[in-house]
Amino acid sequence: MPNSFDHDSKLDSKLTNEQLELVESCQKLIGIEFNDPSVLLEAMTHSSGAETSGKSNERLEFLGDSVLGFTVCEYLYRNHPSWNEGDLTKIKSAVVSWQSCSEWARQLGLEKVIVVGKGVTQNGELPISLMADGFEAIVAAVFLDRGLEQAQAFMAPFIKQQVQLVQQCAVANNHKSAFQQYTQKEFSSAPVYVVLEETGPDHDKSFHVAARIGSRQFPSAWGKTKKEAEQRAAELALAALAALETQD
Repeated sequence: MPNSFDHDSKLDSKLTNEQLELVESCQKLIGIEFNDPSVLLEAMTHSSGAETSGKSNERLEFLGDSVLGFTVCEYLYRNHPSWNEGDLTKIKSAVVSWQSCSEWARQLGLEKVIVVGKGVTQNGELPISLMADGFEAIVAAVFLDRGLEQAQAFMAPFIKQQVQLVQQCAVANNHKSAFQQYTQKEFSSAPVYVVLEETGPDHDKSFHVAARIGSRQFPSAWGKTKKEAEQRAAELALAALAALETQD
């Protein structure tokens, strides 16, 4: 069986046989053959597994984040002409997140080919943030080696899938549903809602409610009914989690 890199032996000579085999495995996972396999190898290499910092995927991750963000913005702009700037910003923030990127990386099976140093894995698994960085680095590698059109074609199925998921969560502005889906996916746990305070007569009560995941309590909210207060508490919890993602 001919080696897929035989088209350019000069480029192949940069890499060892072991590296070439690793790159070949990654190409099969993502369904793209590279002109310069060394670019893909760099995208696959975490700083902990790199010989030098210049050979890790940190710079590619930086570029890939921008390519992904631009592609999502263009997709939303072209496919949802009725959405205003606030809608577009909200959906874009939900789609372009390290949770989304790490999930896409796992769907591709990138944990099998990402190069890391000793002690990086947690219980035999790669950290979510590392998986997310790997996905963005590969986006950048495809962009550099094959161009923007190929990079966008590579990302398109993931973006479309995630936008649909976010839309489903946002139906009827159902923050409780969105928050529950998020917590079950990321924490394998459903949130609980705690009534902190009740005020007013029986015919005109107000409820003070906070959402909790395990021992963690999120910002509380008031409502004229428990259901209304829970919806608002879920919205504040999602906002708090989004703010943490931005800081990370």
